[in-house]
Amino acid sequence: MSNPLISQGTLNRILAGVVFSSFPQLNIISGFLGKEGISFAMEGNASQLIPTMTGAVTSPEPYVMVTATIHMVKTQGMAAVYQNQFNTNTSLGGMTVVPDSVAFLPFSAQSCVLESFNELPFNGTQAEFVVKIKGVYPINSALFLVA
Repeated sequence: MSNPLISQGTLNRILAGVVFSSFPQLNIISGFLGKEGISFAMEGNASQLIPTMTGAVTSPEPYVMVTATIHMVKTQGMAAVYQNQFNTNTSLGGMTVVPDSVAFLPFSAQSCVLESFNELPFNGTQAEFVVKIKGVYPINSALFLVA
């Protein structure tokens, strides 16, 4: 019998980042991040299962909306770069989120926009500037391979 213990791998928090194709000044590397780092969330379902009289019909979605939440350190210049971007142009185009594990491929989203930022307490007790970026994440690419 082989060893039932499987190596669990390693998470590399220094690996995580965000890259923008049209706005390289907004690229985020780990040195700009607070402890919470980056999160990437899918909104909605990747596929619908529509009931019929005797079963169900599948209906895969070609895309879903996603939100990247970036916890930046507000005492660094990158926070001011993002503040300026909110003030001038919230449309960002393409974005790639690099995860903290080599087991995942990077996640690429299209039509991204700066959506919002969290409350900013100015009482000297919180170091993060939390920015939310929304975009379109293409999925189910096999839908486009029509015979």
